Amino acid sequence: MNPAVIAVFASLLVLCAQGQPDNKSSKCKCLNGYVGRVNLKLIKGEPVVHHPSIFCPRTEIIIRTTADKEKCVNPESRLGQLILNNQNKHVKNGAVSTTTASSQTNTQSSTRPHTISKL
Repeated sequence: MNPAVIAVFASLLVLCAQGQPDNKSSKCKCLNGYVGRVNLKLIKGEPVVHHPSIFCPRTEIIIRTTADKEKCVNPESRLGQLILNNQNKHVKNGAVSTTTASSQTNTQSSTRPHTISKL
């Protein structure tokens, strides 16, 4: 074959491969089911919420335990609903804090430190 034709096919192959999603994100993360009960004292850090997408049609909530294990929480359970409601509140409060911060920035001098506290 002509080297130019081979180069065109190789470049097309590379471009097609770059558009493909990673194997990690191309499927649901909670394939092994959900945990039954979780002691709230054993949850470490913020839960991660994955909303439905083209890769997974379900809402998935992943928590990390103090033993550094990731566990999936059923979004329909009490804990799942609590996590989703708290996330929605943080998103709403974050928008309010941003608006407040921008209005305060205009009224304060540039030499004073500016802090925002999360609720």
